[in-house]
Amino acid sequence: MEQRISLITLGVRDKARAAAFYDALGWQRAPGHEGVIAYDLLGQTLGLFELEELAKDIGVPVETLGHGGLTLAHNLRSRAEVEDLLSRAEAAGATILKPAQEVFWGGYHGYFADPEGHVWEIAHNPLSPLRAGDGAFRWQGYPED
Repeated sequence: MEQRISLITLGVRDKARAAAFYDALGWQRAPGHEGVIAYDLLGQTLGLFELEELAKDIGVPVETLGHGGLTLAHNLRSRAEVEDLLSRAEAAGATILKPAQEVFWGGYHGYFADPEGHVWEIAHNPLSPLRAGDGAFRWQGYPED
């Protein structure tokens, strides 16, 4: 699996309030699909940090961190690549939460949980093709050069 996070999805109880927060930070909304509010980001970094140390750094008991409504998404160029990556993840010890299937927004996706329980969406989104070469993701795709 390439070292890439394509889309971070936050589950929120009040979408309008959450969007107002990010808007207030000066983030610009990207054109999106119905039901989703999106903000294109530049580069991302994923850090792995001991849970106990993270709680200590924040200054809260580890139980406070809990499990939120969060998925990490890895977008691919085709449905076949989605199937392949889900199979490889399962073989490596992931638990398949949702087998690959068509989704309401026109794409194809499935979900797995890694051995620590982190949830990944593996998707092909024909409405947001990956950039040629590096495979970078943008919500509505890249304009043609």
